[in-house]
Amino acid sequence: MELAERFINYTQFDTQSNDDSESVPSTSKQLIFAEYLKKELETEGFSDVEMDEMGYIYATLRANTKKEIPTIGFISHYDTSPDCSGANIKARIVKSYDGGDIELSPGIVSSPEKFPELRAHVGEDLIVTDGTTLLGADDKAGIAEIMQAMCWLRDHNEVKHGDIRIGFNPDEEIGRGAHHFDVERFGCQWAYTIDGGDLGDLEYENFNAAGAKVYIKGVSVHTGYAKGKMINANRLACEFNALIPDTEIPESTEGYEGFYHLLGIESRTEEAKLTYIIRDHDRERFEDRKDFIEECARKMNEKYGEGTVNVELKDQYYNMKEKIDPNMHVIEIVLQAMQQCGVPPKVEPIRGGTDGAQLSFKGLPCPNIFAGGVNFHGPYEFVSIQVMEKAVQVITKICEITAAYND
Repeated sequence: MELAERFINYTQFDTQSNDDSESVPSTSKQLIFAEYLKKELETEGFSDVEMDEMGYIYATLRANTKKEIPTIGFISHYDTSPDCSGANIKARIVKSYDGGDIELSPGIVSSPEKFPELRAHVGEDLIVTDGTTLLGADDKAGIAEIMQAMCWLRDHNEVKHGDIRIGFNPDEEIGRGAHHFDVERFGCQWAYTIDGGDLGDLEYENFNAAGAKVYIKGVSVHTGYAKGKMINANRLACEFNALIPDTEIPESTEGYEGFYHLLGIESRTEEAKLTYIIRDHDRERFEDRKDFIEECARKMNEKYGEGTVNVELKDQYYNMKEKIDPNMHVIEIVLQAMQQCGVPPKVEPIRGGTDGAQLSFKGLPCPNIFAGGVNFHGPYEFVSIQVMEKAVQVITKICEITAAYND
């Protein structure tokens, strides 16, 4: 199967995760795609194919040499973001992109004026949406690339490699993808998530991440008799969010700068809930940010009465750098692979997260490599077929270099 065909086929599965769900996976529809992937791995002839009851999939491409070679792994997640619909995706290929506007649907245009990233892909074949859903390159492009690379290695016995493990999992988009990933079962010395952005992205620094839910208790009274009695939770929700500095939100930050991001508000007079994510690369500043949210709640309670505002904080993942630094050979191999594949590496901190962060803290060093998607989590998402092909080449080259690394 061609790489683009494989990826577009994957986009037909709605695998959106749900942060409000306590089940694993967070949505049952993810299991439909997981079952499909399991069968595909079996059909392609891989070994040790298994899926647990939570939708975590593991498989092996067996070594084709008796030489002792470290077992390495490649991992991608199959859920898509809750930020934008992933149902009824209508993916199509724009052949030899000419550098101009792309009409996704009547009245919906992806323009290089708004999305300058398009200019880097003139002449390439781009897979786009119809402007009403996300595409799902995050991270079905990664899955397609791993599958394509493993099939290529299977069919090219002249390229020597050790055991290579494959892992696909749910719920990465809501920060839970690695929570139930069985590192011991996976059995690798190190691994790579194929979950990065555009060509050459290599990431082994990421945000420390937490989620915050702010609950506000109001008092509803008839508006004609409300003086001195009503506490309008709608208004308090706005007041709480106004305490967040507008210089420390995603729209105002870049590079290593952290932020608070208001994901959503649910409110009526009697009660309100604000949902935030908190991010910072620096661990000390990260802890300060969590303290700040709690301080905002204390200020509100001083004003409106104890118990009016309650905060629930939950750490999601930490910066993997401290776990990668002692294992820099994992990065050196990728840099060699990129160089040999003609891919200029872009080593940058992730302004986001990846399952590799949690996996690194579970004892599996796991940096993140580009999958090719651009404008994630929205209807203007696209991926270049040529970049996806480069990702496949890099994956196969990593396996080849690992086999010879200690020679």
